[in-house]
Amino acid sequence: MEPGLKTHVSDGTATVTISNTGKRNAMTVPMWRELPPLLARLAADRAVRSLVLTGEGGTFCAGADIGSLRDPADESQGLAAAAEEALAAFPKPTLAAIRGYCVGGGTQLAAACDLRFAEEGALFGVTPAKLGVAYPAGATRRLVRVAGLSTAKYLLFSGELIDCARALRTGLVDEVLAEGELGKRVADFSAVLASRSLLTQTAAKELADGTWDVPPAEAAERGAHWAAQARASGDIAEGAAAFLERRAPRFTWPTD
Repeated sequence: MEPGLKTHVSDGTATVTISNTGKRNAMTVPMWRELPPLLARLAADRAVRSLVLTGEGGTFCAGADIGSLRDPADESQGLAAAAEEALAAFPKPTLAAIRGYCVGGGTQLAAACDLRFAEEGALFGVTPAKLGVAYPAGATRRLVRVAGLSTAKYLLFSGELIDCARALRTGLVDEVLAEGELGKRVADFSAVLASRSLLTQTAAKELADGTWDVPPAEAAERGAHWAAQARASGDIAEGAAAFLERRAPRFTWPTD
């Protein structure tokens, strides 16, 4: 089969599967190009409440297809960086479901997701030091925020792989599941996300991700914006009523 990105939407969850099994799901140049517009379409789909990024078979993504290095380095890196930023900017919750190798561009994509669940045996690495490549500034900053300064330096300086236990300790991974349990856990957690307030999730994601480098006054302004949205939406009243009536809430935001 030709390498590509497979998409499936079910019960509020869009699953994007990296498929290039002959090369451990390495990302080709066309795949890097395909990801941003694909994400834009899914973000605009009202049926999509969350997104799961995973790999075909037993591997998440082993990085960029080494053949792409024959292309100009700046172009290849630019496409990967654009794909990563598009994933990070996806307005709804995102989760990386990781099996096997999560290396190079795979770790770059996983770090751009909000959460990362991994199956025991998964391995993580960032390998530019093996290729003489300068890792992109945005990807470096995001790796530091997710995994911490020391772990980011360890990965970037050495190109060595780390296991799930270390990834969990450092925050690079949020949960580690026994073999065979990852799919069910991701499906169950996605169902939880679909049952919660999308307004709360969207506001929380923007404020958590977008207030690191802005003046406090600007951050407060965005917080006030979302508070006003919550009051106007009716979701607060619905959430309180559902709690008192001991039923599942029926949130309606966005209503336009």
